[in-house]
Amino acid sequence: MSEHIQQPAVPITVKDLQTENPRWCAGCGDFGIIMGLKRFIVERQLQPAHTVNVSGIGCSSRAPFYFNTYGVHSIHGRPITVAMGLALARPDLNLFVHAGDGDALSIGGNHLIHGINKNFKCVFMMYDNEIYALTKNQTSPTTRKDHKTNTQPQGSFLNPINPLSVAIGLGASFVASTADWIPDHLTNTLKIAFDHPGFAFVHISQRCPHFDPTNFDHKSSDWFSFLKHPNGIEPDRRLADKTEVVEHDPSNIAKAFEFAAAERRYFGLFYQNKNKPRYDEVMHNLVKNATPKDRSKILDSFDI
Repeated sequence: MSEHIQQPAVPITVKDLQTENPRWCAGCGDFGIIMGLKRFIVERQLQPAHTVNVSGIGCSSRAPFYFNTYGVHSIHGRPITVAMGLALARPDLNLFVHAGDGDALSIGGNHLIHGINKNFKCVFMMYDNEIYALTKNQTSPTTRKDHKTNTQPQGSFLNPINPLSVAIGLGASFVASTADWIPDHLTNTLKIAFDHPGFAFVHISQRCPHFDPTNFDHKSSDWFSFLKHPNGIEPDRRLADKTEVVEHDPSNIAKAFEFAAAERRYFGLFYQNKNKPRYDEVMHNLVKNATPKDRSKILDSFDI
């Protein structure tokens, strides 16, 4: 661990985390997501001076502006690279990564591959409204087939990429799903994700009432189910008796694939492997156990 000195903890409230008023459309699911994260930060009393929110580009990527913590609004598709640098340099920090469906699966898809593979410690929050909203209603990697957009006015030609199947298939050590309009489940998901020793992939279904108001029926629950297990995430208390609850052991990767690929939507913990090696941990141990050398002689081996 880092030797950086942490100041004595000061009790914080949600109000302490507020900055400017978020600039999103009325009813946007992003409001619920950042409030869910703020609730978690307060519940765990994660000190703002030791917490970092990293994002790329997109509607969701404005999130770091709305937390009174450290933050990095980086470039399109690259929040994972910035976050890994932070994980290597400052392992003592609480690290949250915010990315939209385009940031994560389009321009940033190659970085997601290596972030998952390197399994460095962070909570990766994928906001999935299934549309490019910041650029005004364009088809994204997760836009459902036949949905009409400005770039495909006759309807999206292809089936969407399935983020959960992709994450599990790439070998993610933690894959969970939740939704912006289920606040308790969202916060509980972040708790489990934060406690995971590695790259925690959290998929969040997120409403976009401006460009796609009919996509997620947040007023009913008959179209989705909760996954439940002692080692998983508790179903939402308000909705558990109004929809299906399915027992699922998150160590069972075959069933995780099955639920991820299902036409019906599932919320909960799909898969977890706490024993996957972590690149950041390996690198820290290498440095810690390296043989000390005289810096004045570092270049001697390159003499000709």
